[in-house]
Amino acid sequence: MTPSAGVGSRALLRRLRQVMAEPGDGQQRLDKITRVIATNMVAEVCSIYLRRDARTLVLCATEGLNASAVHTVKLKLGEGLVGQIAARAEPLATDDAPNAPGFAYLPETGEEIYRSFAGVPIQRLGKILGVLVVQNRAPRVYDEEEIDVLEVVAMVIAEMAESGALAAGRDVDLARSGPFFARGVGAAEGAAVGPVHLHEPKVAIANPIVDDVESERARLRDAMAELRDEVDRLLDKDLLKGGGEHRDVLETYRMFAHDAGWLRRLDEAVASGVVAEVAVERVQSAARARLDRVADPYLRERLHDLDDLANRLLRRLTGATAAPPPKGAVLVGRSIGPGELLEVGERIAGVVMEEGSAGGHAAIVARALSIPLVVQAYGVVAEAENGDRIIVDGDEGAAHLRPEQGVVDAFAEKLAVAEEAQKVYASLRDLPAETRDGALLTLNMNAGLVSDVRHLAQSGAEGIGLYRTELMFMVRATMPGREAQAAIYRRILDMAGDKRVVFRTLDIGSDKILPYMKRVEEENPAMGWRAVRFGLDRPHLMKMQLQALLKGAGDRPLSVMFPFVTEWGEFEGARGLLLHERDRLAARGVPVPERVEIGAMLETPSMAFAPDAFFKLADFVSVGGNDLMQFFYAADRGNERVRRRYDPLGPAWLTFLEGIAARCEANGARLSFCGEAAGRPLETLALAALGYRDFSMRPAAIGPVKRLIRAADLAAARSIVARAVEDGESARGRLMRWARGSGLPV
Repeated sequence: MTPSAGVGSRALLRRLRQVMAEPGDGQQRLDKITRVIATNMVAEVCSIYLRRDARTLVLCATEGLNASAVHTVKLKLGEGLVGQIAARAEPLATDDAPNAPGFAYLPETGEEIYRSFAGVPIQRLGKILGVLVVQNRAPRVYDEEEIDVLEVVAMVIAEMAESGALAAGRDVDLARSGPFFARGVGAAEGAAVGPVHLHEPKVAIANPIVDDVESERARLRDAMAELRDEVDRLLDKDLLKGGGEHRDVLETYRMFAHDAGWLRRLDEAVASGVVAEVAVERVQSAARARLDRVADPYLRERLHDLDDLANRLLRRLTGATAAPPPKGAVLVGRSIGPGELLEVGERIAGVVMEEGSAGGHAAIVARALSIPLVVQAYGVVAEAENGDRIIVDGDEGAAHLRPEQGVVDAFAEKLAVAEEAQKVYASLRDLPAETRDGALLTLNMNAGLVSDVRHLAQSGAEGIGLYRTELMFMVRATMPGREAQAAIYRRILDMAGDKRVVFRTLDIGSDKILPYMKRVEEENPAMGWRAVRFGLDRPHLMKMQLQALLKGAGDRPLSVMFPFVTEWGEFEGARGLLLHERDRLAARGVPVPERVEIGAMLETPSMAFAPDAFFKLADFVSVGGNDLMQFFYAADRGNERVRRRYDPLGPAWLTFLEGIAARCEANGARLSFCGEAAGRPLETLALAALGYRDFSMRPAAIGPVKRLIRAADLAAARSIVARAVEDGESARGRLMRWARGSGLPV
């Protein structure tokens, strides 16, 4: 903010404070506010639109438009220029409003004569409360300073609205009642039911306008120093003393708390004439608006962390202590940082967030604490109130807010059935995954974090068929060095004991970007510069990881798998690098594995037709079902419109997979299948019928898969699958009818 903009906003805010001190009800205050803003901004029109419900804006006060339009004119979110501002949470300005894209003609307002238009969202903590607009007849461009002043004023109006000072009886009615369902993404397994505890601090700010800017700056800096001390103390918690990714996450979180740019933006906001609390909320709202437009997963996670830190800073400024959630509550928030989650983790039963990702910082901590977590449950924060009953289902990625009794009963029944099923799975844990006719399968688990490895024993997995090494790189702010990597690989192997661990080398690119590497813009990143292609083009990085894997293994057996191999020369080159590094370390006297298994992930159709030399050279081949299926069907698995258009038990797909199994068998390559389909019992049975015997899946899927496998006759399943493929039909219907008719647990 420029000095002149700060002076302008402070003058306007002083006049608004006088208005607030004058007698009158909410409507009278709104009317006076529009007159003051119009006069100060030299605008012929000033209007305030407020939300009546989740989708509707109402003109609640105006200076310049037809008075009869007040409380009559309504706009849907996204409708007209005002609706666009509310929907996008962004300012909008134009010198030719009637011809601007999306302009909505409302004859009752008489605004068609006004060409110049500038509007900003009235928002608080990411919640859109309305829109503030100024207009003029003559064409003119509202400059950045004027928009900045409008944003400061809108922030103050938001504080007034939230405090009830603008209540006009008919304005905003956001009362929530009735059930609300949110479909999200399961980021930490498990399920729970409990009362809602909202994460957002409800800070009441009686006077949002600052009297003494310098003393307010000092108050802000003192609160910031206290916040940094608080974050430093978080790292002394017992959970973090053993290291692991959740420790790395909190180290990164601490770095954000010491970010100089954040303090500078807060300082500038105070200079505009608002108290420190409003300054924090203003910067926080701007960060949230950016969050909605950021594609980079690391930058999104950084904004989530700043959001959490802002909430902590607000509590410091107000002197309020965050009320601890009731024991067994479900924490609900737009974004919840790892620090907040770590502090309340022992009290809560589950977490529901509107933002976040399965690989995000909060998810890493939630899995370390064994707390069910659902992310991307959009709309839940606006609908929830403290104390509402909510069901969080981390397995299905769903949240049921204020559920009807029928849903509660069904969920209770589901939990009871799941509890009984868990007892059955526990009884099978140490038994082999062997069919009734003697076919023996190997069921492994997927992992990507040190904390995931503890599921090995309780899940009954025979090993880790896929360890995603890139997650260690993604949760850090800087590249982990060779020794740091080796220490983590060593710890994983120590925890696994005599069970096999297959380490997949860095699979970055596509939707997985390292925060400390320049992002490469690509038209189609899923088929671009990623995984082994990236590693071969950056051999120093690949060599460093391979050296770390070898050092971490020491003299123990090591299994390494290269991802996204698209032609056998890539595998030959990557394999050569690994063997070269092993021999080089051995020559220096460093203990290295005598036995190194080197395999490849088969994720593109091209590798199904690779020369026999590839299958002979590879010690093992792991079919990466998720990527391979999307390329086989030309259906982006990240696109909801097409990702469900194909059937994993369709005849073409099964024929294709059977051909891969035959090639591996003919050339002596060990074969496994890794992907979502591996964790679904019916699909696993079909794959076993095609000749697959080795599978890797999420830990929670091992019990259900093993139960079906031990009850099934594989020869019968093979016959059913073969007939379905021959008839050109999906095997799903036939397998399901046979399984149910035979009393199998599907």
